[in-house]
Amino acid sequence: MAEIDSKSSLPGDLSPSAPPTMEPPLSVVQASVDDKGRLKLPAEFLAYLEATQVTRVFITMLDGRMARIYPPAVWRVNEQLFRNAGANAAAASRLAFKARVYGGESEIDKSGRVLMPARLREELNLEKQPVWLEAHNDGINVMNRGVFEARLQESGTHGAADLDVLASMGLR
Repeated sequence: MAEIDSKSSLPGDLSPSAPPTMEPPLSVVQASVDDKGRLKLPAEFLAYLEATQVTRVFITMLDGRMARIYPPAVWRVNEQLFRNAGANAAAASRLAFKARVYGGESEIDKSGRVLMPARLREELNLEKQPVWLEAHNDGINVMNRGVFEARLQESGTHGAADLDVLASMGLR
């Protein structure tokens, strides 16, 4: 398991030096990327990042479909995983390269916006478009309309079967 630098903390860290924590948003929220490539963070996502004292983020993609916004402490854990991948070093190297090619750091400005990297915006068709944000695995997924609609359709197609499976596991 990767170790985290003692000066950094992830959401939910209960160490004495940890910043105040807040649960990530539970819903998928629509937002937009303006003509300059800035993503206006919805209020609940901005509040979450502010509560965890995140003022700068790393934005990239890993799967070729969605952008990911990472607090620096979370991305450092990923970087450590890439460096220590052992038998999976080739996969880690490829994924790390992709993340760096499409990635970039961005400050959260006073208006609650982050600048999406140009190459990433172009590749994922995020320019001057509505996007949908979803908190996932200590980061934020950013989906274009096509990805959002495909995921929505897939959840509808498998909804009854998924509900049965998870209800048998204790879903309330």
